[in-house]
Amino acid sequence: MKKTIFILIVVGMLGWTVYEFVLSSDKGNTKFSEYEDGNIGEKVVESNEIGIRKGQVAPDFELKTLDGETIKLSDYRGQRVMLNFWATWCPPCRAEMPDMQKFQEKKDVQILAVNLSETESDPKNVQRFVDDLELTLTIPLDEESAVSEEYQVMAYPTTYMIDSNGRIQFVMLGAMNYDFMVQQFEMME
Repeated sequence: MKKTIFILIVVGMLGWTVYEFVLSSDKGNTKFSEYEDGNIGEKVVESNEIGIRKGQVAPDFELKTLDGETIKLSDYRGQRVMLNFWATWCPPCRAEMPDMQKFQEKKDVQILAVNLSETESDPKNVQRFVDDLELTLTIPLDEESAVSEEYQVMAYPTTYMIDSNGRIQFVMLGAMNYDFMVQQFEMME
């Protein structure tokens, strides 16, 4: 069972990589990202089109949080946002959560940690998870998987870094550590 899940995650990540590479557009304003090794990374083509590719305006959504508050992604326009999709049963998700908490405390970023509630065996697991890790992040609940489907989440965790203009600047499949979060954050407006 574990082997099957691992294979599905790897295939999903490979598929996403091929999708990004093959279907990337070359129109509009271009920005380049510099990565850790100093090489110029993939170009980000800015567009006013709504979509989930780098440079596109992130699709808006409305969800209720763990605290019962209704939030919309568009409420955070003007701020840099880290949009993270996760589940309590996901070991890489659990591993990156303390770094996400630290990231939000130390940087001017709003983290929306969208729980994939439909995948949870017990809805109470989410609150226990948050309490165990002493998280103060905003936790929207994607109870019907509508948002995760719109963002085509295929691997857990999946993270979108969204600039203050609402454009996606970075997409990551898999867990990130604090230093990598800071690096991507500092490349955004």
